[in-house]
Amino acid sequence: MADLICLGEPLFELTACPDGSFKSGFGGDVSNVAVAAARQGADVALITRIGGDRFGEKLRGLWPREGINHEHVQSASGEDTGLYFVFHDERGHHFVYRRKGSAASRMLPAQVPDDVILNAGMFYTSGINLGVSPELKSATQHAIQTAQASGIQIAFDPNLRTALWPLDKARQITHEAMRKCSIVLPGLDDARQLTGLHSPEEIISFYHDLGAEVVALSLGADGVSVSEGQGIHTIPGVMVKAVDATGAGDCFNGIFLSAYLKSKDVLKSAELANQGAARSTTGYGAVDPIPYGKT
Repeated sequence: MADLICLGEPLFELTACPDGSFKSGFGGDVSNVAVAAARQGADVALITRIGGDRFGEKLRGLWPREGINHEHVQSASGEDTGLYFVFHDERGHHFVYRRKGSAASRMLPAQVPDDVILNAGMFYTSGINLGVSPELKSATQHAIQTAQASGIQIAFDPNLRTALWPLDKARQITHEAMRKCSIVLPGLDDARQLTGLHSPEEIISFYHDLGAEVVALSLGADGVSVSEGQGIHTIPGVMVKAVDATGAGDCFNGIFLSAYLKSKDVLKSAELANQGAARSTTGYGAVDPIPYGKT
């Protein structure tokens, strides 16, 4: 039985560096979370599909190196693995995606291994899956329903991408999914758009009202606010020389969930994740800078 089962789309990453070159790497929010959790010592498994191409082969090589169970990753001959580019300017990092029709976007509910989810300690997925394609949305909803029906704890990051779908639709479908989740891990900017609220206190209250037992609201460089419904604790940001924030939220989520699975201590888990996410911004790419924990 895995501690954590993750379902989502992995992506091959190309990051523009200051010298004009591109650094290859790996991404996809849920795969990033799986790596971050595994580097802290969690037993992690991944459910997804990859193309029968070089990018898929590279990802297939990543997961065993990280100790992630990829037995339930399907390789689809004749289909493509999604990829994305990361560019930087004075406003931060910006993404350009090439994922339309990717193998992961074609995942169907019948391709989700229910028995794997039913034997998990926790199930994790994100709102990106709900917006990528109707097929992946249905597969994700099926997985969430399967976990909920069997009492498997569900963790979820709304991870809003307005390029994928209209905001009104994103709100409706994302909040419907979040009603079934006990741990929610939103970022402040996403949460403001999805809820129409501004203050962390209002946003955290909103997610508790949806049904979340634990809310960890990432505040970017300002840290994180966490709540179990009986008061909010805000952990200040960690000062680092940041060069690339790609995947920092995913890093937070993976470290937080790994620590929480071990200790059930929300505050300590958030403190560890806050430190790790800050450290992950000091290098380029989503995966390479993710720190390793003490196991």
